[in-house]
Amino acid sequence: MNDIVYLDHNATTAPAPEVVDEMLDALQRAWANPSSTHEPGQMARRLLADARTRIASFLGCQGAELVFTSGATEANHQAILGALALARAESAGARRRLLVSAVEHPGLLALAERLAGEGVPVERIAVDARGQLDLADLDRQLAQGDVALVSVMGANNETGVVMPVEAVAARVRAAGARLHVDATQLAGKARLHFGRSGADLMSVSAHKLHGPKGIGALLVRKGLALPALLAGRQERHRRGGTENLPGIAGFAAACDRAARTLDEDLARMARLREALEDGLRAVLPPGLAVLGEGAERLPNTLCVRFHEIDSERVLGRLERAGIVAASGAACTASGTQPSHVLLAMGCSAAQARAGVRFSLGRDTTPAQIRRTVEAAARVVHPLMQAEQPAPALAQAA
Repeated sequence: MNDIVYLDHNATTAPAPEVVDEMLDALQRAWANPSSTHEPGQMARRLLADARTRIASFLGCQGAELVFTSGATEANHQAILGALALARAESAGARRRLLVSAVEHPGLLALAERLAGEGVPVERIAVDARGQLDLADLDRQLAQGDVALVSVMGANNETGVVMPVEAVAARVRAAGARLHVDATQLAGKARLHFGRSGADLMSVSAHKLHGPKGIGALLVRKGLALPALLAGRQERHRRGGTENLPGIAGFAAACDRAARTLDEDLARMARLREALEDGLRAVLPPGLAVLGEGAERLPNTLCVRFHEIDSERVLGRLERAGIVAASGAACTASGTQPSHVLLAMGCSAAQARAGVRFSLGRDTTPAQIRRTVEAAARVVHPLMQAEQPAPALAQAA
């Protein structure tokens, strides 16, 4: 992949060298079961405890609040199913309703739809044309008094629009409900601190910040007796199954590496994103629309449409030119349905099929941004010119 410009870091990232080293060390040196009482098991347990401390420090939580999972999808399921069950028990069934934003990840929305089919009251919180959460709509729905859980993403994976987590948390707390935040796109792309966020539950995934796939975490506010999704004695009885120690070691290494240069990386990615946006505007004809423009966005994410040209046409031409980007969520990239995120923002179906996401990484270079702009000038410009409306014929005198 050395000759490819990879601009799909919101989908996944390459494991950092430090991550691979720590994973190999765990596989070779600490392969025993951390639950075993013999010395090899206790060596593995010490590695687990050390990794937990490092990850917790990066995420701004206590080690006891950290529950390791297979990734954010599992963490989201445990958060939602557990919080709903807990609220029903605490309120004798009075609080049963689940609120989710209209722009959540497809995996979380699929869970919400399944629950709705099982009789759980589920409502979606609207967003505005910029993709920002409609706080007035949230207030209206919370005022009904039966909400058990509100689940919102920290930042949108398609547009990069950042949600006002602290403002949402204050409203949810005042209404007597709980808040879950899917922070999959925040870790490594923003300063993340669970303790100060106001959230009760938070999901993260290691592979979004140059860690390994197959490992993530659910952060559970201290004192919240969340039911387990998978029964077992591990993780303080909150997640059964032998811990994925190599994955956890890699997760810790990824957190250490991200923390070391986070402020510099965020500033660099923001400059490069602006350079990409400015460069595309300079070389392309009118018709480029930035989705989420005017809202606070992740420093690495630029989502655009080129007139109403189907994203698959654009992405195919860009990839043949050596540029890898994405359309919508990676989990649904093979489909042809309009982006639910862009539809929720008020785009037409044609516009919602036209969104192209460029997501930069900490290793993205200025030369790669220039190459991307040059490729767009060669392969996207002709498509846009062909879509330009024909000039009106002059009226005969």
